[in-house]
Amino acid sequence: MLVVVLLLPSRVGSVSADTWRLEQGKGWKAVSSKGKDKYLLLMARTEKLINTGQADALRNEWTKLKKEFSEIKEQDLNTFIKAEILFCKRKYTKAARSYDKFLDKDYNESGLYQAALERQFTIAKAFLAGRKVRVLGIFKMKGYAQGIKIMEKITERASDRPVATQAAIAVAKHYEKRRKFAEAHLKWSEVSWQWETGQIAKDALLGMARCKHAAYKGPKYNAANLKSAKTYYQDFELRYPADAKELGIDKIVKQIDEQMAYKQFTIAKYYQRTGKTQAANLYYDMVIRSWPDTDAAELARQMFTDDLVGVQIKK
Repeated sequence: MLVVVLLLPSRVGSVSADTWRLEQGKGWKAVSSKGKDKYLLLMARTEKLINTGQADALRNEWTKLKKEFSEIKEQDLNTFIKAEILFCKRKYTKAARSYDKFLDKDYNESGLYQAALERQFTIAKAFLAGRKVRVLGIFKMKGYAQGIKIMEKITERASDRPVATQAAIAVAKHYEKRRKFAEAHLKWSEVSWQWETGQIAKDALLGMARCKHAAYKGPKYNAANLKSAKTYYQDFELRYPADAKELGIDKIVKQIDEQMAYKQFTIAKYYQRTGKTQAANLYYDMVIRSWPDTDAAELARQMFTDDLVGVQIKK
């Protein structure tokens, strides 16, 4: 759900100010500042200052908020404010550490706890997108590892919140984008174990299939990834037939069959090239029998020799 928070300018100084939330497909909805909604108001009062990098103004605003919302003093607010100011200054590494200290206090029911998680998610996304970090105080390198670490921690802390799912999926997609298919498959598997139903389960199954298929390097390499990919795709077809039809999963399965058949065909050619005719014919026979409708099967029929003993080949 897309959520945007606005504060009406004419009532900025009032504790009872209305917070407005944009709900997708439903338009703007006013929510009160009672209960958890008061935290939407708190964040709305600071969001513009953070987005425009006004750290001093942000510090002053939080001083006012501490007086207006006395109940938030019960939390480690100074740590949270420090993290917000560092975030405002785009000092993401230090900000992430400060948010960690706040989250370690385990104010799980607090709206600021959720806000801290979402800030860390933003920081982690920036690192996964290539934002650099300073190493040993001298060198700069892309913060992929730091982004992954933050995302993993978010998932661990917030297992029952939507941001936990978003963090896990962000890591899986990041690995895929960098063509680290083994790591991506493992992460999609973890997502599948944690969320066994709904859209997330569907996406995870498709992600596992996609990664295993993409991990296949060609006929010179082991075909285990192809076999796994086919199993995942066929499972997807059984569970979600309408989605499978829309996504053209049947065509992908046929492509995998072609790849598996060609893999065995190349083995047959190798044996034929090295003079091991009977072994070659056995592999040609396998291709023809196992994948009769593939291009590789047609090639196998053409290449088949007359030296095979004891095996009948479909012509």
